[in-house]
Amino acid sequence: MQMKRHRILFLFLQMTLFVSLLVSCHDDPTFDGNMIVGKWVSGTEYYRYDADSTGATWDTSDDVNEDEGQPFTWSFDETTSRLTLIHQMEMGAVIPKTYTLIALDDQVMKYKDNYDRIFEYKRVNQ
Repeated sequence: MQMKRHRILFLFLQMTLFVSLLVSCHDDPTFDGNMIVGKWVSGTEYYRYDADSTGATWDTSDDVNEDEGQPFTWSFDETTSRLTLIHQMEMGAVIPKTYTLIALDDQVMKYKDNYDRIFEYKRVNQ
């Protein structure tokens, strides 16, 4: 009986060590925030991220063009992959939205919100 307990304890410790090694080997991707700068589209929804951390968003299905877009400021934390947009409403209110970047390259930007909804945008080549 004593031997059986030692064996179970030994197996438990082995499994714990194995799981901790798997978790510690997981590398979170890192992204270059400068790659966000540019114009992105998903369907009829557009986002323009400017180098001075400002931008605009508009939806052509609402008959809104870039010049009429809703302004926002943005920031990106490369250590956490957090993209924060602060939308500036006409009545003076500000609406912050935070996303976690999950993919970013020359053509695709993909992020998720706090509810794990995924948003994917393609770069607009000008």
